Amino acid sequence: MAQAHTWFKRSLWNHATKPVPFIKRIGESKLRHKCSLAFAEELVLKNQNMKPSEIVKFLLTSGIILDSAYRGTHEIVKLCLDHFPELMWDNNFPKELMREVVNGRQVELFRLVNTYNRIPKLSEDIFTNCELMEAIVEWSPRCVSADVPGAAFLLQNELQWFKALEDRSDPSFKTLKFKVLKNRGDPSFRNLKLVETKERGGKTYWEIFVEQRQDLLKEAGEWMKNTSSSCSLIATLIITVAITAAFTVPGGYDNSTGIPIFLKSDSFMIFAFADALALFSSVTATVIFLAIVIPCYTFEDILHSLPRKMIMGITSLNLSLAFTLVAFSSALTIILSEKFKWIYILMTMLAAIPVWFFLYVQFPLYVEMVESIYRPRLYHPLKPKKKRGWDFFNFSSKFFRTKAS
Repeated sequence: MAQAHTWFKRSLWNHATKPVPFIKRIGESKLRHKCSLAFAEELVLKNQNMKPSEIVKFLLTSGIILDSAYRGTHEIVKLCLDHFPELMWDNNFPKELMREVVNGRQVELFRLVNTYNRIPKLSEDIFTNCELMEAIVEWSPRCVSADVPGAAFLLQNELQWFKALEDRSDPSFKTLKFKVLKNRGDPSFRNLKLVETKERGGKTYWEIFVEQRQDLLKEAGEWMKNTSSSCSLIATLIITVAITAAFTVPGGYDNSTGIPIFLKSDSFMIFAFADALALFSSVTATVIFLAIVIPCYTFEDILHSLPRKMIMGITSLNLSLAFTLVAFSSALTIILSEKFKWIYILMTMLAAIPVWFFLYVQFPLYVEMVESIYRPRLYHPLKPKKKRGWDFFNFSSKFFRTKAS
């Protein structure tokens, strides 16, 4: 019976995904992800044939963690680091892990590794190593993320990565040219020396970063201008509709007094307030989008001011659309309420359709854009789970088990 049920589900899935193969590819990708995570759990949690020290050695030599970091599978990396934190005390593993994280722009993995920033192998070597800066300034196709909406926010993401590594390492990374040299005569084992690197022609990391992303800056500027122009056109149409509705109120005016006939109606007051708010919101959106279209852009503008203006403009535009919808529903209710008493229910249901559509399609993307501007996840490390006796380094008693075994 179980086999027949499994066969039926598989057959139904194959027939359902045949017309749309990309859904099948997504399902296969999720299945591979789940299988990889299950394999890692079996290896780390339920392996009875290998000693803990042997598992650590296998994880270091097999490249499982580094491959997971390359593909962005942060669950496997977190599983291994939580149960074997001694991995971060290896001489080469933390460097290679951070290099894969930075090269792939893996935000969640970067936040995860930052929870171990008190470990000497990380705090004294990795975050002050020029290899990471060389990885962040180089532009590659791996830098492009499908979760980033538009070239402007992609460039903003790149700038946030540069700032995160600059803050984690040394403030002089942006303006100085240096390599990290090890000097065993130095008690700190580190000696920063300013050098003019031949391969970079004496350029700073920031200069290389800017030079590598000139095309992206141009594309981001065009994306901002095109998006702002389209949105400002919609806002202008709403301004026209709102002004017209204000002088042609539903029901008309009293010929003797010039006062609207339905002035004492609750629906008319809702219409008046909604129309006024739609007008003010659309005017605000138009002014903001014009401020985006006019000037030339720099990298600093892309990092802070322009994304904030875009979010404010989109917010004002969405509010003006919502208020316009409320004003239209109120006007229709005033006109038809005498004949159809249930028109209130119908208007509420119809008005809820575009609201639901926005929440379903655009709201997650909108929230992600807001978070990328006002609270970037890159700057906030994950909070490690506190373990009794070892919460300072996020270590458990398994840290010393390699010696015990």
